[in-house]
Formats: sequence, C-alpha cells, structure tokens
Amino acid sequence: MAMMLDESEASDAELIGRAKGGDRGAFGKLLERHYDFVYRAAYRWCGKKADAEDIAQEVCVRLGRAIRDYRGGGAFTTWLYSVTLNAARDMMRKSARDMAKTEAYGVHALISGETSAEPEDPVEALWAAVRQLPDKQRDAVLLVYGEGLSHAAAAEAMAISETTVSWHIHEAKKRLKALMRSAGEV
Repeated sequence: MAMMLDESEASDAELIGRAKGGDRGAFGKLLERHYDFVYRAAYRWCGKKADAEDIAQEVCVRLGRAIRDYRGGGAFTTWLYSVTLNAARDMMRKSARDMAKTEAYGVHALISGETSAEPEDPVEALWAAVRQLPDKQRDAVLLVYGEGLSHAAAAEAMAISETTVSWHIHEAKKRLKALMRSAGEV
C-alpha cells in the first residue's frame, strides 16, 4: 500500500501534479504556499492594499482553472507572476472604465483627509513613480527590483527577450529620474 505524501513535505511539482488531477488538498497547499508572493507582487503593481487583495483573490480563482495549463517549462513562480500581472492588468482596465467614480472617491478621500496628495515616504514615492511608467517598463522594474528576478526570469514572465527587459529597465531608469526630479525627490 502506497503512502500518501504529506502536503507540507511535497514539492511544488508534486502538488501541481496532484492539483491537476483534482486533488483539492494539494491545490489548497499550493495556494497557501504562494499566496504571499502573489499578494506582494500585486501590491507592488498597484500600490493599494485593497486592490492587491482583490488581485490576489482573483489569481486564486483563476489558478483553479489555469493550473491545468501549466506546462512546467519554467519556474512555477514565474508562471504565477504572469497570471498575477494579467489579473492586475485586467483590474486596471476595469478601473479605467470606472474612472469617473474613482476620481470622485479620490477627491473625497483628499478632502476628508484619508490620504495625502503626495506620499511622505521616499520609498513609497519611488514606487508611486514606478506605477506611472508605461506598462512594459513598469512590469520590468517590478519583476527585477520589486521581486528580485533575474532579467532572464523577468523575460520569461513577460514573454519577451532578455535584452528587451534590459532595454525597458534602462528606459524606466531615465523616466524615473525625470519623474523624481519633477517631484522634488532627487
């Protein structure tokens, strides 16, 4: 009689294989193991706790369907980061459609003192500037500097070449320098 693997000792590859086969316990353990990674990536992308929680929850839902499509060619976290970025972009598109409502809330929040117009923490000011970058530049910076991925791993997550990631990083640094100067942070 074969012994069942304890989920806490199982590797990601074992859990993925079992989750693809419909093992809910393995799927739950996989989510538990990687939820903080997803939340952290989502937070860096959007900069708002509530939005990051929404994105992380959306990733959990999507993962239930998408796990069957995971091929295992690269690191699971790289693939998971791609799923997270797609969920974040989808949320951004949805938010853009509701922009009038969002702007009205932002004005209300400033008036009521719930938020400040300018981030006071220099690190938060930098991440706020990163969020103003064009999509590909922002994604490259978030992957390389926010998540500590190599340019090669970031390229895999973004489905572009490593040299393109390097170019996006280079362009982002130039834009960030200008953004930070105009904000008086440099």
